[in-house]
Amino acid sequence: MITSHWMSLTVRASLLGSALLLAGHIASAQSFSAPDSANSEGYSSSQAGLSAFTTHALPEALDPAAAGLGGGQYGGTYGGGSKGEGSHTGWLHNRTYEFGGGFSGPVSKSLTYGGNFTVGGGFKFNQRLSALAEYQFIDAKLPGYLIAEAGANGGNAHIWSLTIDPVFDLFPKSANDFYVTGGGGFYRKLTSFTDIEEEVYCYYYCEVGTASTVVGHFSSNQGGWNAGAGYQRRIGSSYGDSNLKLFVEARYLDVFTPAVYGSANGLGVTTIQSDTKMIPVTFGVRF
Repeated sequence: MITSHWMSLTVRASLLGSALLLAGHIASAQSFSAPDSANSEGYSSSQAGLSAFTTHALPEALDPAAAGLGGGQYGGTYGGGSKGEGSHTGWLHNRTYEFGGGFSGPVSKSLTYGGNFTVGGGFKFNQRLSALAEYQFIDAKLPGYLIAEAGANGGNAHIWSLTIDPVFDLFPKSANDFYVTGGGGFYRKLTSFTDIEEEVYCYYYCEVGTASTVVGHFSSNQGGWNAGAGYQRRIGSSYGDSNLKLFVEARYLDVFTPAVYGSANGLGVTTIQSDTKMIPVTFGVRF
């Protein structure tokens, strides 16, 4: 009886111990799984915070075209504007130049045909209007009656000028453009009479020859004006935005020279009417 009772107590104690061990194991598992859940929640919270920071702290990049950034440097106007205008704004970007030459027809009886050379530079105020400071040189022959009066064998008239000449384009956006121009300024005219005279030429040895030598002349400094029109063709671009143009123009030129009635360096008495009038025709390039 005592033995049976003792065995019964032993079995009960074993069952109780097993139950306590199982409960401790379950409690331990729950204690380890709780931090994992917390870590998971913390990780999710940190990701959510990072996502919110990314969304609100980093704004989208601004559109350079909308913000007007870099417009003046790459095709826009200074301070933002339409494409293609930035490189043509400001007085430093609006300079223009021209070179040309051609012939000159007489209006006054004191001249015949000759040649001319023109060079100029200035500024474009807008698409239509520009102004050029021009230097022009005209070389024209004297008529036979004037040479005979002086008793010479030949003669010429040289005209130098410095003028300010506005140019107004009628069709500035077209490849084929017409324009009007005109202006005035300072003119100097030198009339020379020549004769064939003997001269000595020396190179490796000397010899006597003949040359046309100035034997008499007279000059004057005065004002004058010009007016005319021309045609120009834009070249060098498929889109009509090139500044390079070929041009041909004709102007009416009136120089306020005084009348002459007298002798040049002992030559015969020469008579020249006042005012020198010509029509220079010039072919050239502008850019």
